[in-house]
Amino acid sequence: MQIESLRLHHFPATRSARAKWILYETVGDAFETVVVDLYRRAQYRPEFLLLNPNHNVPVLEICWASGETTTMLESAAMVAFLADAFPDKGLAPPANTLSPARAHYLQMLHFGGSWMDMILWQIRSHEHLLPRDQSDMRTIERYRSKFVNEIEPQLLRRFEIAEFVCGPSFTAADCVIGHNVAWARVYGLCQDEVFGSYMSRLARREGFRKAFADAQNFSVSRPASENT
Repeated sequence: MQIESLRLHHFPATRSARAKWILYETVGDAFETVVVDLYRRAQYRPEFLLLNPNHNVPVLEICWASGETTTMLESAAMVAFLADAFPDKGLAPPANTLSPARAHYLQMLHFGGSWMDMILWQIRSHEHLLPRDQSDMRTIERYRSKFVNEIEPQLLRRFEIAEFVCGPSFTAADCVIGHNVAWARVYGLCQDEVFGSYMSRLARREGFRKAFADAQNFSVSRPASENT
């Protein structure tokens, strides 16, 4: 089935940047971006909740040539789908062939989109998003410790022997892991020079630069006027 058009609902530097990045890697500029202002609570508007009852970004609308529309809500799923949809881009081991490379790639893509992501989200929520009376310092300390002692060593071992998370070549898994490493560095994590070198390699990609070109519009803390 042929894809007719793609529309991404996005907020700068959030998980939707992963989807934006893989879109640039696969279809170039041939997609529409709709900015959802999370700090103005646009994600709770009735028309947006019809698209995503989980009230967050990204949302990817895939319009097929048949007239049908598919709506995707999970960023890692979008990355995996688009990499497989455009095999000529070489961003994933072939989906129709059983191989250790395919298993390894999927393992790292979902490691980034689940375990690593969850820990970072707990840190961000308790440090910058939850009201002070709901933030828990023990949760922050627990998840910071898990990230430093469990996540970072696994990634360091990879980047010490290969330039990208699945080996010598860039894959779609780097769209998820790379975004998470950038996110972690904002919070003082992943500070080893190995991570800095990894991010420098990613930043040389046009897709990365375009996906994060609007990152200056992201604020770690809610704007003062939105802290109610």
